[in-house]
Amino acid sequence: MRLHTLLTLSCLLTSAAFAALPEIPKDSIAKKGELLFSDDMQGDKHDAKWHRVVDTFGFENGTLKGTQTRDQDVPAADGKPAITKHAAVYGLELPTKDSVVEVKIRFEGNTMMDVEFDDRKFTGSHYGHLCRAQVYLDKVNILDERDGTQSNNIIELRKDAAKNKEEIGKILSTHTVSFPLATKLEQGKWYTLVVETVGEQMRVTIDGTPVAYLKSPGIGHETKSKIELGVAGKSGLFDDIKVWNASPAK
Repeated sequence: MRLHTLLTLSCLLTSAAFAALPEIPKDSIAKKGELLFSDDMQGDKHDAKWHRVVDTFGFENGTLKGTQTRDQDVPAADGKPAITKHAAVYGLELPTKDSVVEVKIRFEGNTMMDVEFDDRKFTGSHYGHLCRAQVYLDKVNILDERDGTQSNNIIELRKDAAKNKEEIGKILSTHTVSFPLATKLEQGKWYTLVVETVGEQMRVTIDGTPVAYLKSPGIGHETKSKIELGVAGKSGLFDDIKVWNASPAK
């Protein structure tokens, strides 16, 4: 999925051209409803809703450990297809529209961890990608991928990236935000990440502190059929995930 990596990178590299960051709501935008899913990562048996997407993930010592093992591009050879660099991804087959996802995260040498929403039946974006919250040690990004980084429109424009650079930048500037963290996160320390999606809005908190917010149409996609957890660069740990159905807080 080299395209996925290139588009995300493009989004980050063009961040200087983005519009002023939106104000982050101080209070929650979501009211929790029914608890749809929870897993404390303990024991040997886990819900069948979990499934492999991109290597490598496994339950280990009461946590879900992700390690990016596809860490370099390997050209096709000896009849074998090419392998492209890609973050490790673990999927949760859990249909939602508006939700609150809470999960503990810990960096163990990796550079990025994220919570992503997809709809594999949607054909207007690469692999049905809809939106995601990416956490780095020094920043948090929110991406509307349906209408931005992974949209068919962007994919087509990138076929002549030099010619369409301005148009690509304009599209990404309205569907992606990158918020610097006031205090950098630390390797080896647990943090509670909460991702709220209500209508076209996504709000992210870390240990109860609001750190990122975006309102963009792709976030409001009606059928979010999957939630995926991602890790880029070495290993990262997840624990105690909970997913609630949600409604607008106001």
